[in-house]
Amino acid sequence: MGFKNIRFDFSGQTALVVGGSRGIGKAIVEELLAAGARVFYLSRKPGLGMDKATHLAADLTDEAQVKAAFAVIDAVAPLDIMVNSAAINFCKGNQEIGKDEWDSVLDVNLGAAFVLCREALARMVPRKFGKIVNISSIAGRHRSVVSGAHYVSSKAGMIGMTRQLAYEAAAHGVNINSHCPSQTMTDMLRESMTPEAIADLEAKIPMQRVATVADQAGPVLFLCSDAAAYITGACLDVNGGML
Repeated sequence: MGFKNIRFDFSGQTALVVGGSRGIGKAIVEELLAAGARVFYLSRKPGLGMDKATHLAADLTDEAQVKAAFAVIDAVAPLDIMVNSAAINFCKGNQEIGKDEWDSVLDVNLGAAFVLCREALARMVPRKFGKIVNISSIAGRHRSVVSGAHYVSSKAGMIGMTRQLAYEAAAHGVNINSHCPSQTMTDMLRESMTPEAIADLEAKIPMQRVATVADQAGPVLFLCSDAAAYITGACLDVNGGML
C-alpha cells in the first residue's frame, strides 16, 4: 500500500483504531503507522504482523473493558485520532434474523460505537482538538445486496449518530465524520459472497472492480488530517461510482 503522490504526516499524534486487526481497519493502522503516528488498535485478538502497533483487547459490548482500554492510552499520551472500524454481520434474510441476532449487530455496530465516541470526546473536547472517523457503509446510505435489515439499520444509525455528535462537538475543535465504503475485498466479503457473486457485483460497479482495503484507507487518513479541518458531520462515499 502507500500513497505515492500524497504524504500525510501524523508525527507526534496518537491514534486508536477500533477493529484494527484485519480488513479495512488493519489497512488504516498500517497507513497511520507509515505516516508517523503512534497507533493503538482495539480488537478481541491481535492481528498478524502488527508488531509496530499496540494491541488492546476488549469486548466492545462491555463498557468497563472499553473504558479500561482508553485508560491504557491515557497513561501513554493524549488521544488525537479515533477510527471506529469494528462491525459484525449475520448475512441472513429478514425472515431468518432472530431478535438476539438483531440485538447483537446493533449492540456492536451502533451501541458500542456510541460508547467509543463518548469516551474519545471526553478526552478530545477539553483539549479542543480531535479527529473521529466512524466507518459506516454504502448499506447505511442505500441498501445492501447481501446483508439484512439489522446491518443496514446499524450503519444508517451510525451516520445519523455521527452527524449529531459532530454538530455538538464542532465548537470544541473536534471533527467527526462518517466514511461509507462500498463492498471491499476483505475476509468478511469473501465469507459472505461466492466468487461468482463477487464477479457479478464487479460488473455492476462503474469502476468495474471491488475496492481494495487501500482504496478505503486513504480517504480515512484524509479525514484525520489537517486537509479536512473544515469538514465535520459529513459522510464520505468511497464506492467506485455506485451512487
